[in-house]
Amino acid sequence: MKRMVVFGYGYSGRAIGAALLAEGWHVTGTSRTEAGCAAIAASGADACVFDGAAPAPDLATAIAQATHGLISIPPDDAGDPVLRIYRDALSESQQLEWLGYLSTVGVYGDHGGAWVDESTLPKPKSARSHRRLAAEQAWQDFAVAIGVPLQVFRLAGIYGPGRSAIDKLRAGTARRLIKPGQVFNRIHVVDIAGAVLAGIAHPDRTGIFNVTDDAPGPPQDVIAYGAELLDIPPPPEQDFATTDLSAMARSFYGENKRVSNARLKADLGYALRYPTYREGLRAIRTSR
Repeated sequence: MKRMVVFGYGYSGRAIGAALLAEGWHVTGTSRTEAGCAAIAASGADACVFDGAAPAPDLATAIAQATHGLISIPPDDAGDPVLRIYRDALSESQQLEWLGYLSTVGVYGDHGGAWVDESTLPKPKSARSHRRLAAEQAWQDFAVAIGVPLQVFRLAGIYGPGRSAIDKLRAGTARRLIKPGQVFNRIHVVDIAGAVLAGIAHPDRTGIFNVTDDAPGPPQDVIAYGAELLDIPPPPEQDFATTDLSAMARSFYGENKRVSNARLKADLGYALRYPTYREGLRAIRTSR
C-alpha cells in the first residue's frame, strides 16, 4: 500500500488527501491543533499534531513508513519547519520514493502582465515569497542529497467550495476593485489535487510545475461573473488607488503576470477539470 504524509492538512491538503484516499492510499495529515486533527481523522486519514516548533513521536513513525511526502506548510523566518525538525527522519526513511512541495507563483514577482513559465527567473517582491523561494531550493538540495525525486508545484490563487467569489457574494463581502491592466492567476482546489496526483504518476518528471488555469484575468471580472450566476447585481466598482486595503491585500496588486501551465499539461499530461474560473464558479454555485 502507498502511504502519504501530508505536512499541513489545510484547504489544499484536504483535497489532495481525499483524492488519495479515494484511490486506496493510506494518508496521514498534520494539523497545528487537536481540533484540526479531529477533523482529519473524521475524513478517514490518520492525524498528527505538528506545530512546526517541536517534533511529534507519532509523526516520526508515520514518516518512517511513508512512501510519499507532501509539504504544504509555509516556511517561517527560520526556514522550512519540516526540514528543520524532520530532516534526519526523512533521510533515514527506507520507504520514501517521492517528495512534493507546494509553493506559489508569487516567487515570480511582478512582470507587468507578461507571460511567465518555469524557465522565468524568479524575482520575488514580498518577504513571504522570498521565504518560499528559499524553501524550494532547500527541498531541491535535500532531495538530490537523499536521491529521492522532488516535484515543486507553484500554485496560483486558490479557490473552491467555501473559498470563492460565489461565497463572498453570498456573504456580502465581495469587492469589485478596479486597477487598470491588473490580472491574477487562479486554480480550483480540485485541480491542485489532480496536478499532484499526475505528478505522483510521473515521478521521473521532476522539477517545477506551475499549477494554474488557462485564464489569467482581471479580478473584477470574476466577481461580475459570480454575480451573474447568482442573478444579483455586482458590487459597485471601487478604484484600487483610493480604496482602503490591508497591506497584505494591497501587496497582491503589486504583482502582475500571466502564468503559463504548458509544462503541467505537456509533461504530466494533466487536463484541467476547471480550465477557467467560469467552469469552477458554475460548479460551486450548483454544489450548494
